Amino acid sequence: MTDRTRSRSLAAAVAAAAVFAWSGPPAAQEAPPPRIVHTDPATFRQLSAVHAGAGSMAFASLLNRGAVTPEFNFLHRGVIPPGAGIGHHFHNVVEEMFVILDGEAQFTIDGRTATVKGPAGVVCRTGHSHAIYNAGSTPVQWMNLNVSQVAGVYDAFDLGDTRAGAPLDPIPNFMTMRLDRALLRPAGARGRGAAPAAASPTAVVSRRALGPSVFSTTWAYIDHVVVPPGGSTPDTAHDAVGEAYYVLAGTGTVTIKGATPETAAVRAGDAIPIRIGESSRFSNTSSEPLELFVMGVARDMAAKARLLSGN
Repeated sequence: MTDRTRSRSLAAAVAAAAVFAWSGPPAAQEAPPPRIVHTDPATFRQLSAVHAGAGSMAFASLLNRGAVTPEFNFLHRGVIPPGAGIGHHFHNVVEEMFVILDGEAQFTIDGRTATVKGPAGVVCRTGHSHAIYNAGSTPVQWMNLNVSQVAGVYDAFDLGDTRAGAPLDPIPNFMTMRLDRALLRPAGARGRGAAPAAASPTAVVSRRALGPSVFSTTWAYIDHVVVPPGGSTPDTAHDAVGEAYYVLAGTGTVTIKGATPETAAVRAGDAIPIRIGESSRFSNTSSEPLELFVMGVARDMAAKARLLSGN
């Protein structure tokens, strides 16, 4: 056998081995994340000095990058113990909002600190800095939401400042959002100081707590919604804006129509992403109000511009 023949035989053998090696069944692919993710403190990770902050805190990611739109980064849920917090840091590509669901905490935006009572949230726009510190004696239930200007990118620049003992402004010198049921109105109730419109006992009440002008990314709004017993939200088509829901209280069902239509039970502590091209409907099947926190993220800046112009 010549050297040339031996080379051809060797090449054929390698090719046959390659075909044999790849002719078996493909490896099992990772299962997609569940549509509905429940808050479970047993899954919280304990981390110390978050962004060079005081003490340690525990949290978990309920919704991860891309769950709503490519620019959506995450929805975190956790607890900030007394004497702990998240240190002062800048965001130059993303914007973020810390939400407290009870108690009170000291929020910092651009070096100015004030006490905010929950349930409430404070947004940190792109190009600004923020922090949070629990100066009280009881744990604070906490949520964190984040959207990027660039899909798949997260950034932070720590300042090495816990903000523990920071001087406090008597009135916050930054934008805050309140989750107050007394501010909710049925559809059609508009105008400054408008009296609640007469409505059916099953009418959904809501409020746009933060509008599109507040945010610099494709983040479009924060809505606060309560569905009374026996009530349902309208079927909502998400053609231009995806939404992330967090159930603040109550139980019910969500119906999502998309590639795979589904109806599932939801309860307090659940996070539910609704993606572009899907439709959603929430129904209250219990005897207590179903309370929803809603985060809207536009498909792109053009879609957000239409929201800003009222279209």
